Formats: sequence, structure tokens, C-alpha cells
Amino acid sequence: MSSPLSFIDRVAENLREVVAQSHREISEIATDADALTTVSESFLHGGKRFRARLAYWGWRAAVTFGDVSVDPDEHEEQHRVVDLATGLELFHAAALVHDDIIDNSDTRRGVTTAHRQFERHHIDGRFFGSPTNYGASSAILLGDLLLAWADDQFLGAVIGLDSSVSRAYRDELRTMRSDVTAGQFLDNHDSVAWRTIPHEESVDRAQRVVIYKSAKYSVEAPLILGAILGGAAPDLISAMRGFALPLGFAFQLRDDMLGVFGDEETTGKPAGDDLREGKRTVMLAIARQNADPATLTVLDELVGDPRLEPAQIEMLRSTLHATGAVAQTEDLITRSRERSLRALAEMGVDASVAKELGSLVEAITVRNV
Repeated sequence: MSSPLSFIDRVAENLREVVAQSHREISEIATDADALTTVSESFLHGGKRFRARLAYWGWRAAVTFGDVSVDPDEHEEQHRVVDLATGLELFHAAALVHDDIIDNSDTRRGVTTAHRQFERHHIDGRFFGSPTNYGASSAILLGDLLLAWADDQFLGAVIGLDSSVSRAYRDELRTMRSDVTAGQFLDNHDSVAWRTIPHEESVDRAQRVVIYKSAKYSVEAPLILGAILGGAAPDLISAMRGFALPLGFAFQLRDDMLGVFGDEETTGKPAGDDLREGKRTVMLAIARQNADPATLTVLDELVGDPRLEPAQIEMLRSTLHATGAVAQTEDLITRSRERSLRALAEMGVDASVAKELGSLVEAITVRNV
């Protein structure tokens, strides 16, 4: 039986090869440019690899559907999903690099963010000009390079495939890119334009950001892309979407909870950073809708203040509890999780695939990192 661990090891090895090849190519241009590959390595090791794992299980569900005698370990097309998973990891790394610039974040997964690493490079080198500008511009270029690496892997996954499969794959990939970019823009937009948004629309808008910035991109697209590579029929793909979208929604809501209540040593992100950054999460939107006028004033004055003190962070946490926002968000996670599990039960995939996808549901929705 195919081992997901050995698959993830193959993805990790592929990532190392991508970086090593690029390092050789860039070194021939100029040794100063080696900083691009050096910094990239700090974002490509470790992590949860949810997207790679979902791509694998989507592919495996497709290739074993209706024929459990198929051995995924020996399947001649497995290299395609390795390339896909590698591309997804690279694409996500690029998104994180750019997201950290937008959020002005200092750390990610307990590691100094790319733009801060480049700032330090500027300072240590005693370069001319602004370290901040150098850091941001260098990190933008690194994100662009990671996207180029991702495209190479995405292309490699479909070379030689039937044109109808390639077309379906490209369509899904294009949709994923558009969804996450539009979702990120809406997140960025609403974080500064929220006072112009009608109060009664705030929860719906926050949920829309979750769906496009995260749910479709982080869960639905990896699963479906893997399934397409495995030759999944339209009915199976439709069933997978019914499983993936609510799971992706729950994934981001849990992320938002951890952004406020998570342990800094566990998450690798400063506690309460999402409150300092003023992220317009579903949980915050619920709190604002439930709040009395005095509490609403406090929320609007404090959330988004980068100078928030620990005592103010703690007060805001208490307010989120007192307004019922935490309980309602947990309820949304629970209901989304249950929808996903019901869809999985009706999917009709091989028992081993169903078991692993069920384990992923638990890992994604009940976690502290």
C-alpha cells in the first residue's frame, strides 16, 4: 500500500532539487543573487504540507476509484502528482512571502520573514539607502521567483497527458490563482475600507474572503488538481468539491482563531498579531454585529492598532468571548467539519482513501498550529 510519508519525502526531495538547480543557475549570474535561494530555503522546509497531502489523496482516490487492485506505489503516473504537490508548495511559499510584506510581519513559522531577512542583509552589508525598501523589493522578487519555480512544476505534471485532461487541469489551476489573488485583495481592501462597508454585510464579506483566499485555494484546488491528474470522472470531482469547500472554510476559521488565541511558541507567530494588523476575520465581524454600542466603539478603536499592549490584547480576547463571537465561530467550524464528513461518507472512494481524508479533516479542524 502506498505510503503518504514516502510521498511527502519525494516532494521534499523535489523541492531541494529545485532550489539546488536554481542556486547553480543564479550563481552563474552573480554571487550576490545567491541570497534569493538562501532565503527561499527557510520557507520550503517543514510545514504541515496539507496541500501536498490533499493533492496526493485526490490523485489516489481517482486512480483507485472502482478498482482497488491498483497499487499507487507502482503507478507509472505518480511522478505527475509529485510535480503538482511540489508546485503547490512553491506557490504557497510565494504567497506567504508576499502576504508577509502586506501584513508587515516579522516572523512566519517561527522564522524571520523574507523581507526582514533581506533588511538584515542590507544592514549587515552597510548598503546605501533604505533597508526597509530593499527588504520589501527583494522579497517581492523572491516571491516572483518562487512562482516561476511553481509554474515549472505545474507544467511538468501534465506534459504528455491527453489534451482534455490538460485543459481541465489548466482551467482548475487558473481558477485557483485567480481565486487566491482576488481573495487576498479583498482581505487587504476590507482591512482598510471596513468603515465604508454596511454593518449588516460584514459577516458575509468576511466569509467571502475566507472562501476565496483560503478555502478554495488551500483545500479544494489541491484535492481537485490531484484528482484530475488521476483521471477522475466529473461525478467524483463534484463529490470532492462538496467535501473540500466546507473543510477549507473550517481550516481558515481555525487559523483565524489561532491568530488571536494561539500559543506563540507553538504557532511561530506573535500572539495577537491578527488584532494588531486589524484582520477583518469572520470572528471579528460576528463580534461587531453582536456588540453593544460601547463595546463596538472599543473594538473599532483598538483592533488594527500596531501598538497594542499585551493587556489590551487580553481585553480584546475577553471581548470576543463575551460577545459570543468565539462560540459562534467554533460552531461554524463544527458544522463545516460535519458537512465535510457527510460528503466524504457519500463519496464512494476506497476505504483507505476515506480513512486518510477523514484523518485530514481532524488534523485541519482540530489543531493548535
